[in-house]
Amino acid sequence: MLNDIKAAIFDMDGTLIDSMWVWSKIDVEYLRRKNLDFPPDLRTQIEHLSFIDTAKYFKNRFNLEDTIEEIMNEWNELAYYEYANNVDMKPGAKEFLERLKALNIKIGLATSNCSMLLETVLKRHGILSLFDAITTTDEVNNDKSFPDVYLLSAKRLGVAPSKCIVFEDILPAVMGAKAAGMKVVGVHDPYSSDQQALIMDKADHYIYEYDELNKAV
Repeated sequence: MLNDIKAAIFDMDGTLIDSMWVWSKIDVEYLRRKNLDFPPDLRTQIEHLSFIDTAKYFKNRFNLEDTIEEIMNEWNELAYYEYANNVDMKPGAKEFLERLKALNIKIGLATSNCSMLLETVLKRHGILSLFDAITTTDEVNNDKSFPDVYLLSAKRLGVAPSKCIVFEDILPAVMGAKAAGMKVVGVHDPYSSDQQALIMDKADHYIYEYDELNKAV
Protein backbone atom coordinates (compact mmCIF):
# COMPACT_ATOMS: atom_id res chain seq x y z
CA MET A 1 0.00 0.00 0.00
CA LEU A 2 2.87 2.37 0.75
CA ASN A 3 4.90 1.49 -2.34
CA ASP A 4 6.25 4.68 -3.94
CA ILE A 5 4.49 6.82 -1.28
CA LYS A 6 6.41 9.83 0.07
CA ALA A 7 3.69 11.48 2.19
CA ALA A 8 0.58 10.48 4.13
CA ILE A 9 -2.19 13.06 4.64
CA PHE A 10 -4.74 12.46 7.39
CA ASP A 11 -8.13 13.87 8.16
CA MET A 12 -8.55 14.34 11.91
CA ASP A 13 -12.15 13.98 13.12
CA GLY A 14 -13.47 10.48 12.61
CA THR A 15 -10.18 9.37 11.05
CA LEU A 16 -7.39 9.87 13.59
CA ILE A 17 -9.54 10.72 16.58
CA ASP A 18 -12.90 9.43 17.78
CA SER A 19 -14.66 12.77 17.93
CA MET A 20 -17.74 12.73 15.71
CA TRP A 21 -19.91 12.13 18.76
CA VAL A 22 -18.80 15.53 20.05
CA TRP A 23 -20.13 17.37 17.02
CA SER A 24 -23.40 15.45 16.99
CA LYS A 25 -23.80 16.39 20.66
CA ILE A 26 -22.95 20.04 19.93
CA ASP A 27 -25.33 20.29 16.98
CA VAL A 28 -28.19 19.02 19.13
CA GLU A 29 -27.30 21.24 22.10
CA TYR A 30 -26.77 24.36 19.97
CA LEU A 31 -30.12 23.96 18.21
CA ARG A 32 -31.80 23.18 21.54
CA ARG A 33 -30.53 26.50 22.90
CA LYS A 34 -32.18 28.17 19.91
CA ASN A 35 -35.42 26.20 20.46
CA LEU A 36 -34.91 24.41 17.14
CA ASP A 37 -35.30 20.76 16.25
CA PHE A 38 -32.44 18.70 14.82
CA PRO A 39 -33.24 17.87 11.16
CA PRO A 40 -32.57 14.25 10.14
CA ASP A 41 -30.58 15.31 7.04
CA LEU A 42 -28.31 17.78 8.85
CA ARG A 43 -25.25 15.56 9.25
CA THR A 44 -25.02 14.62 5.58
CA GLN A 45 -25.47 18.27 4.60
CA ILE A 46 -22.57 19.57 6.69
CA GLU A 47 -20.09 16.69 7.11
CA HIS A 48 -17.77 17.81 4.28
CA LEU A 49 -17.97 21.57 4.94
CA SER A 50 -15.30 23.72 6.49
CA PHE A 51 -15.88 25.12 9.97
CA ILE A 52 -16.84 28.55 8.68
CA ASP A 53 -19.01 27.16 5.88
CA THR A 54 -20.86 25.02 8.43
CA ALA A 55 -21.55 28.15 10.46
CA LYS A 56 -22.79 29.90 7.31
CA TYR A 57 -25.01 26.92 6.55
CA PHE A 58 -26.52 27.02 10.05
CA LYS A 59 -27.10 30.76 9.85
CA ASN A 60 -28.89 30.51 6.52
CA ARG A 61 -30.83 27.32 7.11
CA PHE A 62 -32.06 28.23 10.60
CA ASN A 63 -32.31 31.99 10.02
CA LEU A 64 -30.10 32.74 13.02
CA GLU A 65 -29.55 36.24 14.37
CA ASP A 66 -26.03 35.39 15.59
CA THR A 67 -23.10 36.38 13.40
CA ILE A 68 -20.92 33.71 11.80
CA GLU A 69 -18.20 34.49 14.33
CA GLU A 70 -20.60 34.20 17.27
CA ILE A 71 -21.83 30.81 16.02
CA MET A 72 -18.28 29.48 15.67
CA ASN A 73 -17.24 30.83 19.06
CA GLU A 74 -20.15 29.11 20.77
CA TRP A 75 -19.34 25.80 19.06
CA ASN A 76 -15.68 26.10 20.05
CA GLU A 77 -16.63 26.76 23.66
CA LEU A 78 -18.87 23.68 23.67
CA ALA A 79 -16.20 21.53 22.00
CA TYR A 80 -13.11 22.65 23.90
CA TYR A 81 -13.78 20.72 27.10
CA GLU A 82 -14.41 17.48 25.22
CA TYR A 83 -11.27 17.85 23.06
CA ALA A 84 -9.16 18.73 26.08
CA ASN A 85 -10.44 15.87 28.23
CA ASN A 86 -12.56 13.20 26.56
CA VAL A 87 -11.70 12.75 22.86
CA ASP A 88 -9.57 9.66 22.30
CA MET A 89 -7.45 8.63 19.35
CA LYS A 90 -8.59 5.80 17.11
CA PRO A 91 -6.96 2.55 18.31
CA GLY A 92 -3.54 2.02 16.75
CA ALA A 93 -3.49 5.48 15.10
CA LYS A 94 -0.59 6.87 17.13
CA GLU A 95 1.48 3.75 16.52
CA PHE A 96 0.82 3.99 12.79
CA LEU A 97 1.91 7.64 12.68
CA GLU A 98 5.12 6.67 14.48
CA ARG A 99 5.72 3.86 11.99
CA LEU A 100 5.32 6.28 9.08
CA LYS A 101 7.77 8.67 10.72
CA ALA A 102 10.27 5.82 11.14
CA LEU A 103 9.90 5.07 7.43
CA ASN A 104 10.71 8.74 6.60
CA ILE A 105 7.25 9.25 5.11
CA LYS A 106 6.13 12.84 5.60
CA ILE A 107 2.89 13.32 7.53
CA GLY A 108 0.28 15.99 6.87
CA LEU A 109 -3.04 16.89 8.46
CA ALA A 110 -5.92 18.16 6.32
CA THR A 111 -8.87 19.04 8.51
CA SER A 112 -12.06 21.06 8.61
CA ASN A 113 -11.51 21.72 12.31
CA CYS A 114 -10.01 24.88 13.78
CA SER A 115 -6.44 25.42 14.97
CA MET A 116 -7.39 25.74 18.64
CA LEU A 117 -9.14 22.38 18.85
CA LEU A 118 -6.71 20.45 16.65
CA GLU A 119 -3.73 21.70 18.64
CA THR A 120 -5.50 20.95 21.92
CA VAL A 121 -6.27 17.31 21.13
CA LEU A 122 -3.05 16.53 19.24
CA LYS A 123 -0.90 17.96 22.03
CA ARG A 124 -2.86 16.02 24.65
CA HIS A 125 -2.10 12.78 22.83
CA GLY A 126 1.54 13.72 22.18
CA ILE A 127 1.36 13.61 18.37
CA LEU A 128 1.38 17.25 17.25
CA SER A 129 5.12 17.12 16.61
CA LEU A 130 4.70 14.16 14.24
CA PHE A 131 3.06 16.34 11.58
CA ASP A 132 5.23 18.01 8.98
CA ALA A 133 2.38 20.25 7.76
CA ILE A 134 -1.12 21.13 8.97
CA THR A 135 -3.73 22.51 6.58
CA THR A 136 -7.33 23.50 7.29
CA THR A 137 -10.18 23.96 4.85
CA ASP A 138 -10.49 27.57 6.00
CA GLU A 139 -7.26 28.20 4.07
CA VAL A 140 -8.72 27.18 0.71
CA ASN A 141 -11.73 28.18 -1.35
CA ASN A 142 -13.60 24.88 -1.34
CA ASP A 143 -14.70 22.16 1.08
CA LYS A 144 -13.38 18.61 1.24
CA SER A 145 -15.46 17.35 -1.65
CA PHE A 146 -12.94 19.29 -3.78
CA PRO A 147 -9.19 18.60 -4.05
CA ASP A 148 -8.02 22.02 -2.83
CA VAL A 149 -7.10 21.22 0.79
CA TYR A 150 -5.25 18.05 -0.23
CA LEU A 151 -3.29 19.81 -2.96
CA LEU A 152 -2.28 22.58 -0.55
CA SER A 153 -1.21 19.97 1.99
CA ALA A 154 0.92 18.17 -0.62
CA LYS A 155 2.49 21.49 -1.64
CA ARG A 156 3.43 22.27 1.96
CA LEU A 157 4.88 18.79 2.34
CA GLY A 158 6.87 19.24 -0.86
CA VAL A 159 5.52 16.01 -2.34
CA ALA A 160 3.79 15.44 -5.68
CA PRO A 161 0.09 14.46 -5.33
CA SER A 162 0.75 11.13 -7.05
CA LYS A 163 3.17 10.26 -4.22
CA CYS A 164 0.62 11.01 -1.47
CA ILE A 165 -1.81 8.71 0.32
CA VAL A 166 -4.85 10.17 2.09
CA PHE A 167 -6.80 8.73 5.04
CA GLU A 168 -10.45 9.82 5.24
CA ASP A 169 -13.68 8.61 6.87
CA ILE A 170 -16.43 10.20 4.75
CA LEU A 171 -17.36 9.75 1.10
CA PRO A 172 -17.22 13.41 -0.09
CA ALA A 173 -13.68 13.70 1.30
CA VAL A 174 -12.63 10.42 -0.30
CA MET A 175 -13.84 11.79 -3.63
CA GLY A 176 -12.05 15.10 -3.08
CA ALA A 177 -8.76 13.33 -2.35
CA LYS A 178 -9.18 11.09 -5.40
CA ALA A 179 -9.77 14.21 -7.50
CA ALA A 180 -6.39 15.46 -6.25
CA GLY A 181 -4.78 12.44 -7.90
CA MET A 182 -3.91 10.77 -4.61
CA LYS A 183 -4.25 7.22 -3.32
CA VAL A 184 -6.99 7.03 -0.67
CA VAL A 185 -7.60 4.79 2.33
CA GLY A 186 -11.12 4.77 3.74
CA VAL A 187 -11.16 4.60 7.55
CA HIS A 188 -14.16 3.07 9.29
CA ASP A 189 -16.14 5.31 11.63
CA PRO A 190 -19.58 4.49 13.06
CA TYR A 191 -20.88 7.92 12.08
CA SER A 192 -20.27 7.25 8.37
CA SER A 193 -21.34 3.60 8.36
CA ASP A 194 -24.22 4.44 6.02
CA GLN A 195 -21.59 5.40 3.40
CA GLN A 196 -19.36 2.37 3.97
CA ALA A 197 -20.19 0.47 0.79
CA LEU A 198 -19.57 3.53 -1.40
CA ILE A 199 -16.37 4.43 0.45
CA MET A 200 -15.08 0.90 0.00
CA ASP A 201 -15.91 1.12 -3.71
CA LYS A 202 -14.26 4.50 -4.32
CA ALA A 203 -11.21 4.24 -2.03
CA ASP A 204 -8.09 2.27 -2.92
CA HIS A 205 -8.12 0.54 0.46
CA TYR A 206 -10.45 0.34 3.46
CA ILE A 207 -9.57 -0.34 7.09
CA TYR A 208 -11.62 -0.92 10.20
CA GLU A 209 -8.72 -0.07 12.51
CA TYR A 210 -5.09 1.00 12.23
CA ASP A 211 -3.78 -2.21 13.73
CA GLU A 212 -4.52 -3.80 10.36
CA LEU A 213 -1.81 -1.53 8.95
CA ASN A 214 0.51 -1.77 11.94
CA LYS A 215 0.74 -5.51 11.38
CA ALA A 216 1.47 -5.06 7.67
CA VAL A 217 3.93 -2.15 7.69
